This record gives sequence, C-alpha cells and structure tokens, in this order.
Amino acid sequence: MDKNTLKSSFGKWVSPINTKKLFEQVEENKQDYYTKKLTTAAYIKLMLLAQLQGFESLEEMSDALIDDGLQKALGFESISTSQLSRKNNEMNPMILSHLFLELVYKIKGIQFKNGKYMPLKIIDSSTLPLNLTNHKWAKFRKTKAGVKLHLRLVFMNKDTVYPEKAVITTAKEHDRNQLEVLVDDKEAMYVFDRGYVDYERFDRMTDEGYFFVSRLKKNAITREVESFSIPKDSTVLSDKMVYIGSTQNRTENVFRLLEVVDTKGNILRLITNRFDLDSEEISEIYRQRWTIELFFKWLKQHVKIKHFYGMSETAIQNQIFLALIAYCLHVLIQLEMRSKKSLLRISRWLNKALWKPAYIWIRRFDDRSIP
Repeated sequence: MDKNTLKSSFGKWVSPINTKKLFEQVEENKQDYYTKKLTTAAYIKLMLLAQLQGFESLEEMSDALIDDGLQKALGFESISTSQLSRKNNEMNPMILSHLFLELVYKIKGIQFKNGKYMPLKIIDSSTLPLNLTNHKWAKFRKTKAGVKLHLRLVFMNKDTVYPEKAVITTAKEHDRNQLEVLVDDKEAMYVFDRGYVDYERFDRMTDEGYFFVSRLKKNAITREVESFSIPKDSTVLSDKMVYIGSTQNRTENVFRLLEVVDTKGNILRLITNRFDLDSEEISEIYRQRWTIELFFKWLKQHVKIKHFYGMSETAIQNQIFLALIAYCLHVLIQLEMRSKKSLLRISRWLNKALWKPAYIWIRRFDDRSIP
C-alpha cells in the first residue's frame, strides 16, 4: 500500500498486500476504468477497516471518514453511501479471491521455512443465512435463503491455523459436491466430517494417493477383515480393518475403522486409509477438526459477515473474501512477530492504535514498554 498508509499501524497490517499485483489485476479487469475517487485499493482499505471495527452499514463507513487518519490512508475526505454501494456491487470478486490466495501463498512460505511437513487440512462448510425477501437468488428452502462457505483450513499448531481455499455457493449446494475441489494435495492429511461421506469417492481418493480421516455415520454397514490391538487406558475402543458398505454396494479398498470416545463421552466411528499411524495418532488428528468450528465462530463474531453491506451475489462474495483476507493479515503479522498472542488480542491492539506509528502496535507483541 502507499507510503502514507505504511507509517501507521493499519498500514503495517495491510503491508503484505502486493500493490503491484493488485494494480495489474485491476488493469486487466478494467476495474477502475471510470473511477476517479474510490479506487479498488481505497475500497479494499476501507472495507478491511470496516471488518476490523465492525461497521454495521455503508453509512457508518461513510461517516468514519471524519477521521483524518482514514482520510490520509484513502486519499480523500468523504465518500457517499451510493458510491460505496456501487463499488461493492461492481467489484469483481475474482480480484479479491486472487488477493486472498496471494496472502495464503505468503503464509505457506513462512510455514515451509519452519519445516512443517504433511500438513493437516480440515474441510468443512458454514451456511450464512440471508433474508429471502432481499436475496431470492440464494433461496434454498421455502422460507429461507443463504450462501455457503466451503473452506479448507490448514492446521499448523494449536495457536495458528489459516484458510487456504474457499468456494462460495448458494446454501443448497451439498458439501460432498465440493470435496474433489478442496482435495488436491497428495502431501497432506485431510480431515472432514460425515457430511462428506461418499464410499465411491473414498475409493477414488485412496487409489489416487490422498490420505484422509473422516467420521462415519452410525448406521454405516461395515465388514471386518482384521482386528488390531489397542493400548491399555486408551480412548480408542476398537481398531479394525474393514470394507465399508453392503455386499451389493461396498468399497473396493479396505479401510481402517476406529471407535473412539470424545470429550463428552460420545462414541465416534472414524474411518481412514492410513494404516501406518497408531490409533491414538488417528484419534488426535480427527480431534483437531474442532479448529475449523472455532474458525467459523471467530469469523462470525469478530469479522463482518453476519451483516452484509449489499444484497447482490457479487457484494456478498466480496465481503466474504474480505473477511478471509482480514484473517490472513492477522495470521501474517502473528507469524512475522513469532507471537503466541491470540488473533483476538492482536486485533484489539490494532484497533486501538490504527493511525498511531506502527512501532507502538508492534511492541505489544513482545510486551516491551513504549518509550
């Protein structure tokens, strides 16, 4: 971003955004062809600020320009809600999608430097409800409308996860239809829930060399081939090699079926094509699936996707991608500072020091006092 923005804490936060690549994308899509004031770069900065500060409406964004720090960052002193609405509806979501993926690439670069191999990738979706009256294009039940965010989340460690791939559809899209889109890396271990269970696809993934662990439905039919021993005092109740499905419609490959007890005392049936790990390791891998639930919760509580600023499909896709971009920017500063501070605390500090010199915000990360 520009030199005026970079002097501030906000500028430091958005600095991973590659301005040159963004400009190339804008030129290629002729996004700012008739724009004099609210350029794509200014739009992104203002929308990211809205994510940070939880603005409820475009009007609140317009009013925020009374702040001279924001005026300096954007390069203008005022903007109308109609201009904001027009830009929000005309902005090509692919530009924001590419920006999101570029930030993911930067996170991966840091991850690779840290020597992280065989990453754990968690797949799930979250439905974001919409008002049917205003969003008829997103109807999925008689009285409901909504969009669905299909997501692949990379688990680095208990302190750091990041979204790696996102697909936005209407809510009526079934999760299983997106599994092949979200599974494309043979050097990873995938984790997903029973909503993605598809025996034919399990066979295909195994034949193609993809590793996974999933939860199997309670009523799924299995045929035992072999039983493995389990350690004493283990949360694993059984560990077997099985075929899945009925005699007429079963998997061609054998799989590993574990029965484990979760933290609430419920018995879960886990299916995997990994036979080289012990049962406790498989159980622990599946346990990390809860991090994507926490991610969706964080996204809805601390980033603006509960109240949308526009009603068109384009406006809603843009806002979701901006939410993912905001999250990635938090992860990047956390990794750069090698901090174990939570993203929530990082975000709070940033909000309090937005237009102050960046070092004031940065020194918070290692608890140094401010001179």
